[in-house]
Amino acid sequence: MFTVELERPGPDAGRNAAQEELDLSVLRAWVGRTKQDEDTLTLRQARLMAATIDYPQSAQLCDGAPLPPLWHWIYFLEALPERELGRDGHPERGSFLPPVPLPNRMRAGGRIEFLAPLPIGARVRRISRIQSVEHKRGRTGDLVFVTVENVIESLAGERLLREENDIVYRSAGRLSSPSRQDGDGAPPGALTHTLKPSSTTLFRYSALTFNGHRIHYDADYCRQVEGYSAQVIHGPLNATLMAGLAASCAVSLGRSLRDFAYRGLAPALLGDTMRYAAWPQDDSICVEARLASGALCMRGEAKMA
Repeated sequence: MFTVELERPGPDAGRNAAQEELDLSVLRAWVGRTKQDEDTLTLRQARLMAATIDYPQSAQLCDGAPLPPLWHWIYFLEALPERELGRDGHPERGSFLPPVPLPNRMRAGGRIEFLAPLPIGARVRRISRIQSVEHKRGRTGDLVFVTVENVIESLAGERLLREENDIVYRSAGRLSSPSRQDGDGAPPGALTHTLKPSSTTLFRYSALTFNGHRIHYDADYCRQVEGYSAQVIHGPLNATLMAGLAASCAVSLGRSLRDFAYRGLAPALLGDTMRYAAWPQDDSICVEARLASGALCMRGEAKMA
């Protein structure tokens, strides 16, 4: 997950050669495409997630208890045979997601609304819809942003969660390293958490989310194909740990989370020590993920109910 610096568009930006090559009219034909799935928010899967991130397996994790924020990403897994995966380990493009021809793909950020608790053990439904397809130019080349809306509801139709996930497709090339100058850092008294994800952490989270993306486990692929010096720590894993810290901060104030937004700024790699921090600011909670060096990898904001 990362953010990019975009070039200022010129007067003919709508008709440049890159857009014609990408054929946006074809890609935008996917806008509005939907799919539905049902799943049970099993306690066993939640306990496996707890073991992966060293979350206390106490009375907080039991049937009927609310699922911690962003743990819904370990459900509704798409189980495709390997022959239907692309070179990067993701599903071949052109089914639900549009066939964007750019080679590299990752989560750029997202926004989540917590409408009602997701009870562990409940049978729920997810409705997914392609919300938008946009082309931009960055310093790394062409970028296509695909935003997917997911709504999770009870089988009776009660809305429990709504989210928008921004997926970015980019041209091949090395991403810039995180900058030490991004932001001022957490203030004194912020709630903090430190974690150094191991290869086992990355393996377990990939397995829990059935994520075949090779940047998280195949070191040779990382270096030779996508230009990373080591395996990439999952952006959604960082976002989940940030949301959990924001929830703890809200609880300490006698509040709860209403929504959460996050944006990736730079990749974090295997071997990096992650430092997460959350602190209240008015009716919001600021949250971030930094490397031990102080470089900022991800920033988020939660609104409290």
